[in-house]
Amino acid sequence: MSGFLRLRLPGFAPLMLLATLAVIGVLIVAPLGVVFFEASKKGLDAFLASFADPDCQAAIWLTLTVAAIAVPLNAVFGLAASWAIARFEFVGKRLLLAVIDLPFSMSPVVSGLVWVLLFGAQGWFGPWLEDHDLKVIFTTTGIVLATITVTFPFVARELIPLMQDQGADEEAAAVTLGAGGFTVFRRVTLPNVKWALVYGVLLCNARAMGEFGAVSVVSGKIRGMTNTLPLHIEALYNDYDFVGAFSAASLLAGLGLVTLVLKTALEWRYASELSAGRQR
Repeated sequence: MSGFLRLRLPGFAPLMLLATLAVIGVLIVAPLGVVFFEASKKGLDAFLASFADPDCQAAIWLTLTVAAIAVPLNAVFGLAASWAIARFEFVGKRLLLAVIDLPFSMSPVVSGLVWVLLFGAQGWFGPWLEDHDLKVIFTTTGIVLATITVTFPFVARELIPLMQDQGADEEAAAVTLGAGGFTVFRRVTLPNVKWALVYGVLLCNARAMGEFGAVSVVSGKIRGMTNTLPLHIEALYNDYDFVGAFSAASLLAGLGLVTLVLKTALEWRYASELSAGRQR
């Protein structure tokens, strides 16, 4: 059987490659081409004018603000959780791993609905918040909470396998030589996982800026106030402002392409350092 596979696979491989390229072209390249084509359909002036709209600027600023809050918090959580899971055995370890993976298996809409059930007007803490003149839902705070929920696995899931594979020998050696906990973390742990950490942060940031489902539930879709860029695109499209919608979409698409380039660069850099380390 293995001999048959060795004989047939070389001739079969080009067909598989062509099929793969065809699927990528239809599902990824073509839609991206349509986005950029429609965005530039009426010329550069119309493209730039769409970004001069105050609602668009507010949406971009809110998207950047939410990402600037959610991504660092997820990076800290991911690093701490990965270190605890990879280095220690404790009660509830499997439960923690399951909770980290939960957003991957749960609809983003449900992730947003959880916060509505907690902090909405009819939620568990809604009456208390109203009595104290506090608002979470339909504010930036609610959008940040929803974004954190759907993006917090990205950093942890990049770090956990790497830290488990590396083991704790270098950290134990540093402690034996008299290094303190913070020194071990700064001089040993962090350098060993820096590229995986940056990669996880990169993916987390891309997802945070492009999140739609969870944010749409908690934002209220108030133009100029709680509309993030994905929600702003939907609003423009529903208003038949196709140039504005595709122009804003091209910004998110550009972010995806930049993420892809940086991802490739990080993988190449990590592979180069790993190869150099093995040669030494």
